[in-house]
Amino acid sequence: MILNKPAFKPFTVKEIKPEGWLLNQLRIQASGLSGNLDKFWPDIKDSKWIGGQAEGWERVPYWLDGFIPLAWLLDDEDMMERATYYINCIIDGQAEDGWICPDDTGDRSRYDVWAKLLVLKVLVVYYEATEDKRIEDVVRKALKALDRHIDTAPLFNWGHSRWFEGLISIWWLYERTEEGWLLDLATKLRCQGFDWQAFFKNWPYRESDGKGRWSYMSHVVNNAMMLKSGPLLWRMTGSKEDLEYVNEMVDMLDRYHGMVTGVFTGDECLAGLSPVQGTELCAVAEYMYSLEHLISITGEAKWGDRLERIAYNALPATYSPDMWTHQYDQQVNQVECSRQKDPIFNTNSGESNLFGLEPNYGCCTANLSQPWPKFALSTFMRSDDGFAAVVYAPSSLDTAIDDTQVSIRMQTEYPFRDTVDFVVKTSQPKEFTLWLRVPEWAESPSVRIDGNETKIEKSGFYPLTRIWEGETRFTLKLPMDISVVPRSNNLFAITRGPLVYALPIEEDWVQINKDVEGREFPHCDYEVLPKSPWNYGLCIDRDNIEDSLTVRELEFGDCPFSPQGAPIEIRVRGKKVDWEMERGAAKPYPGMEWISPQVEQLRLIPYGCTNLRMTEMPILDD
Repeated sequence: MILNKPAFKPFTVKEIKPEGWLLNQLRIQASGLSGNLDKFWPDIKDSKWIGGQAEGWERVPYWLDGFIPLAWLLDDEDMMERATYYINCIIDGQAEDGWICPDDTGDRSRYDVWAKLLVLKVLVVYYEATEDKRIEDVVRKALKALDRHIDTAPLFNWGHSRWFEGLISIWWLYERTEEGWLLDLATKLRCQGFDWQAFFKNWPYRESDGKGRWSYMSHVVNNAMMLKSGPLLWRMTGSKEDLEYVNEMVDMLDRYHGMVTGVFTGDECLAGLSPVQGTELCAVAEYMYSLEHLISITGEAKWGDRLERIAYNALPATYSPDMWTHQYDQQVNQVECSRQKDPIFNTNSGESNLFGLEPNYGCCTANLSQPWPKFALSTFMRSDDGFAAVVYAPSSLDTAIDDTQVSIRMQTEYPFRDTVDFVVKTSQPKEFTLWLRVPEWAESPSVRIDGNETKIEKSGFYPLTRIWEGETRFTLKLPMDISVVPRSNNLFAITRGPLVYALPIEEDWVQINKDVEGREFPHCDYEVLPKSPWNYGLCIDRDNIEDSLTVRELEFGDCPFSPQGAPIEIRVRGKKVDWEMERGAAKPYPGMEWISPQVEQLRLIPYGCTNLRMTEMPILDD
């Protein structure tokens, strides 16, 4: 049997390299928690995966899943050596029967195999970076052990909810060997695992379960992960429903829990439409990873639109600008990050929106390394007839098509600017297609090549087919209009292109937990308190939006995703309204019984550049 072929095939770290602001963002990440956890955090530094005594389940694999591509994208020798050390320990620790995970339960039937599904995916990531010849046999032995194991110890808990993650390593090995037992194993995982499609057909989570109720089925990270399950399974089944039902799932999650940033709420379980409930960092990371699979398998441009919306808004906002601290939960309206005995969150602790080393729980500390490197690897993908520019960020591709060497550079300050310049070089004349993703939000997009400008009539993937010879330069222009987006409770958000805009609040960072080991500077914990007013409504004429808001491009610096480094802003008038705080958060909506007569000039910056912010606000008659 031949697996159904994805529309696009991802490239490896050997073929794609980040440039410009994206390269700098990865360097910031490597200088922060991602590049240093193995030096001081016990769950990585002293993990059972490398013979220590600390956590030996998901945290080392989570960290390696992002640390490996980060190291190779940056071509950092020290980081590559450290990653290889961990991989060597994992390989050396594999048992004769193929079992690959540390297990101190004394009874493997009690072992939740989620960590095994995760570490197998990591081994594939390592192979894609290194082509280490050991990996194929290690993965085969581990999958055979899993195959035997679930015959008598069926999936449960996290493995039951995340069974489809195993398909990634199974398909990788099957495409290399076509060994039939791998398809049987995939079938077993599917039949033992949770049936997400059946569940969504009678979905009970059209509102939050409320305070204190937790479940695997409403868990925000499980929901972000499972969106790729059907399309992954489609590669074997060919079922149209497996391929397409994800559209219904995303629509429901958006309708009942969606945020303007592209994610859905979950603190730690699905939490409704309130802008203060928050979304877990792991959900942001895993939603992005699911979207990368969705666009690869389906070839649908809309998943690239969503991937950019999350990557350029929700992702950077969940870290401090230097990426030494992070939140467990980020809030769309986030006016304060402080300890609360009775937090606004439904199932997370009162420290969940602090910026720190491991607020609430350490899974996000381990998993925060994944999204930026894998996003960088998604800028280009291979198509049957050439290449696809899937998401826009400064990067370069060096690869071959048949016997022709091809180099494509994407030079841009997108998403803060609306043009993307391409430079295509070929070693000899070669005909192929370069597919350009045209976002749904783009009004009157165009391509300028050979001195001629061509208007693009619709969103989706636009084919640029020609005989490419020598060096060819062209520009894709994606005009960004301002939109006023209605939200729940008669609030509104401002978007422009892929960016959401928010009112930044001046910050006071107060270090806490100073006496806790491991919380030394710079990986310490902070409350972040407001130093400026935040209780505003916007004075906007919705019939004449462009006259109500003014866009200003600013200098482009080394850290664009920061309050001080934002390369663009929108000016708008506003007035204070009566909007109270409750348990360290703005109330979900203002009372509106009082509106200041004084009109003020407000500055909005990209959501991803903020730490404290107001994003959803009322619109006032001016």
